[in-house]
Amino acid sequence: MPKISIVVPCYNEQDSLPLFYSETKAILPGTDCDYEFLFVDDGSADETLAVLRQLAGQDSRVTYLSFSRNFGKEAAIYAGLCNADGDYVAVMDADLQDPPSLLPQMIALLESGDYDNVATRRRNRKGEPPIRSWFARRFYQLINRISDTDMVDGARDFRLMRREMAEAIVSMSEYNRFSKGIFSWVGFRTCWLSYDNVERAAGETKWSFWKLLKYAVDGIINFSQAPLSIASWGGMLMTLVSFLMLIIIIVRRLIFGDPVAGWASTICVIIFIGGLQLFCLGVMGQYIAKTYMETKHRPHFIIAETNRSDTRRIR
Repeated sequence: MPKISIVVPCYNEQDSLPLFYSETKAILPGTDCDYEFLFVDDGSADETLAVLRQLAGQDSRVTYLSFSRNFGKEAAIYAGLCNADGDYVAVMDADLQDPPSLLPQMIALLESGDYDNVATRRRNRKGEPPIRSWFARRFYQLINRISDTDMVDGARDFRLMRREMAEAIVSMSEYNRFSKGIFSWVGFRTCWLSYDNVERAAGETKWSFWKLLKYAVDGIINFSQAPLSIASWGGMLMTLVSFLMLIIIIVRRLIFGDPVAGWASTICVIIFIGGLQLFCLGVMGQYIAKTYMETKHRPHFIIAETNRSDTRRIR
């Protein structure tokens, strides 16, 4: 009988956790698989840890890791994958936007032997603010054009994978993580399941527009070198334009005796070129900052409390 490890990153999910646990637990016994819950408390400021202690006290299949502070969802997913020991590993959110009812179908697809990974994507974005949906679609269009890694529009972190794929993901120990890109980069045979968007069962989303924008920028930087190429080509283009304009000015002065008038236009050009230079420096700075963080070799997470006896507290 295969064992499933269900990795659940949690941040301020005290209201959602009991609902998620009861609904998922009601479905798993019908899958003919052994299972464990592995909750990762990402330094929550509410009663999330207290709820996890209570669930662990009443169910031996519930284990949890609690970070010493908020390290972010990417670190929580990584910590869960590092400590999951099932034959299959699932990643799910605690807010029930990842329907547990899909688990039996996902398990059946893996057991068919045709796939190593069953991933989910939202068929629509019903209930999501229109401006967020628009930017999300533009992001996927952009990242798929400038990156060699294919990312599916509407893809969720919710997936069920074989242990071999989970180990491949864990082996990618980079500090700056973008899971959607990593899941795609490692390859393996993937089956996509589509479902209608589901709103949160309780609580509020932790992803503001600006956090999502920062996450998108991280994804582009982590999986594409196109911004550096754009900065380089932009610099060469402006150099060429400046050289051509210089020739035009010299010709006008020597042949037509036409002096170049207008300090305002000169200032505008200077400001434009200066802004372009700062933009290019900013792009390079982002890559340098990512490299700087990688060279520090800081741990992805620090576990302050757990009910697992075989857990590495720092990794």
